Amino acid sequence: MIKKTLTLLFILFSFVGFSQKIIEKELTSDILETTRKLRIYIPEGYELDSIKNYPLAVVLDEEYLFDTYVGSAVLFAKKDKAPQQIIVGVAMEETKVKDISFNRTNGQLNADSRYFYEFLRDEVIFYMESTYRTSPFISLVGHGYSGNLVSHFLKEDTAFINSFICINPSFSDFIGGELQSYNLAKFGKEDNTFYFYTNNASSFSPLKQEKISRVQKGLKGLSIKNFNVINDYIKTSSSVSAIAEAVPRAMTKIFEIYSAISKEEYDKNIKDLSPKDAIYYLESKYLEIEFLFGTNLGIRERDIYAIESIIIEKENGDRLKEFGQMILKLFPTSPLGEYYIGRYYETGKMYKKALKYYKIGYGKMDPADPNSDAYYENVLRLGGQ
Repeated sequence: MIKKTLTLLFILFSFVGFSQKIIEKELTSDILETTRKLRIYIPEGYELDSIKNYPLAVVLDEEYLFDTYVGSAVLFAKKDKAPQQIIVGVAMEETKVKDISFNRTNGQLNADSRYFYEFLRDEVIFYMESTYRTSPFISLVGHGYSGNLVSHFLKEDTAFINSFICINPSFSDFIGGELQSYNLAKFGKEDNTFYFYTNNASSFSPLKQEKISRVQKGLKGLSIKNFNVINDYIKTSSSVSAIAEAVPRAMTKIFEIYSAISKEEYDKNIKDLSPKDAIYYLESKYLEIEFLFGTNLGIRERDIYAIESIIIEKENGDRLKEFGQMILKLFPTSPLGEYYIGRYYETGKMYKKALKYYKIGYGKMDPADPNSDAYYENVLRLGGQ
């Protein structure tokens, strides 16, 4: 309980720091024939970089879920566990019954909720994408019956939502048949990545737990390429605390590819690869990060070091040159690309070429860099060759 309380307090105090970046907007809707309040979080540094794009998160139940999501997003970005996001919260407090209503006899959306669905799809997302620099990666977040509404976006013929986050979902009794009718196999044909997150919780009624469990088991058994099913279970005595836990747990999985290579990722996906395949894996990871999230990280040095032993110890280091070229492609300002190319030539006793690359790499370094002296030893070592 203490740990959970500290987590909530941390998020609360984090929110104090980003509150000034919230924009309030009254969006006029032709579909709803009224205006609807939006709260928009713009990440720190947005105005300073006119090229960088950001993933978009559309958060329903703005009156309470928005602050929780933004707090987690800020923390994850600061810890380099997720990209910065542009987040829009959609007000539903006074209209929620109509916005999430569905036919109790078949689970289909009622007229009011269909209009709200179209408002989200055709007006909110359009407004955000046309007004702000968003990347192609879109998350849709809902809680309770709003989570049920989120699941209906799976039926779109064109897959444009990347992550469907259903927190404490209250699904209709017909959710199983609805999911079967959505042709989920279409996600496997897309050159993209998709996530469907649901959480169960010990605080839910037995009936709700059983319904969510059936949905989770059914989706997990599909094994659709590119469609990642995240089934979560939270032990808690309160459905409110389950919300606070579910949001960061969903982000951990959805933005897993963005994070630096963990021991789990290395052991599962990398350690048994050949040098060529390890280089391809790392290059693909960063190209996908740039495509999905609009973030050109270059490449993290810790990820370079993560696969270094594979490149050096397997195949007699014959892939060192290829490794260096890949680094230069993704991270041209780093001296590590020239270092590995230089090491390749030095291993082959082509000392003049090795010295050339060592000098170029050293020239990129700041003299104040604590590693610069160690790097220069490569130049000194070959200077007399």
